[in-house]
Amino acid sequence: MERRKFLEFSSLGLSAITFSSFKSSSPIRKPIVISTWDAGIEANKTAWKILSIGGSALDAVEKGVMVTESSQNCCVGLGANPDRDGFVTLDASIMDHQFNCGSVAFLERIKHPISVARRVMEKTPHVMLVGEGAQQFAVAEGFPLESDKLSNDAKKAYENWLKKSEYNPIINIERTKGNNAFAPPKLETGEWNHDTIGMVAMDANGNLSGSCTTSGMGFKMRGRVGDSPIIGAGLFVDNEVGAATATGQGEDVIRICGSHLVVEFMRQGLNPEMACKKAVERIIKAKGVEKSKQIQVGFIAINKQGDYGGYCIQKGFNFAVCYAEEKNFLVDGKFIL
Repeated sequence: MERRKFLEFSSLGLSAITFSSFKSSSPIRKPIVISTWDAGIEANKTAWKILSIGGSALDAVEKGVMVTESSQNCCVGLGANPDRDGFVTLDASIMDHQFNCGSVAFLERIKHPISVARRVMEKTPHVMLVGEGAQQFAVAEGFPLESDKLSNDAKKAYENWLKKSEYNPIINIERTKGNNAFAPPKLETGEWNHDTIGMVAMDANGNLSGSCTTSGMGFKMRGRVGDSPIIGAGLFVDNEVGAATATGQGEDVIRICGSHLVVEFMRQGLNPEMACKKAVERIIKAKGVEKSKQIQVGFIAINKQGDYGGYCIQKGFNFAVCYAEEKNFLVDGKFIL
């Protein structure tokens, strides 16, 4: 009996040592919010207003990306480039710290798809609504139907695209020559590529949430849906581990369940940056190096310690980080190719 007690206490002691060896020695950084691309600077400001007064991460990630949805740029929201038939269709998803999630896809004429996604999460037994059904639900919830006319910039881009009607997106074109998401470059050529804003945050209580919203690829086939509204692809949150979101060519993010994969790598002990890198490597392995050179995918993530990181396939991706009033800055994503 004495030997058994000795072994039991020894086992408990060993477990405690093993557990402590995997804990971060740095203090927990919270609240914190990070978001994709330089548009994330403005989005983070709004999210931080909520987080800094003790608000929830869920409220922060919804209100934060609404800034970008309202910006009338050519990559997110109703000001975005249309599909090849001339219609703007929007996708969005949101997820909280209790695995509650909601999304919309192929949604037309609604200004804030992220808010509709939250209503799907909170007011229906479903996770995703699409197309006409999503629009009907939005209207029933009080969201007004906006005009179906293209913004001036999107109209110009679409008219130029129609001259050849070639779908040949150029990666990172939205980042060339110092332009940002609020000042789209080269619209006269119709070459504007897709973009997304994804945001993940941890509030003062240590709870995580995330959001992701996009108009998808400009001049895409009608009905095309990317990774942004798909839980586990464009966005995933596990409150015990961390949260991740993605941007870039959605088809390839979907193929590897990208954001879920990032979170699982963090569960295995990798920090956010290395977890994002491993997911990028998975895409390159699946697609091959030469084909991967033709696309861009970037991931960002935070863990329960408030550590953050991001990684992308090739140079040109950046993300915004905010964890204090005076700390809202851009980070150039590390890249592989």
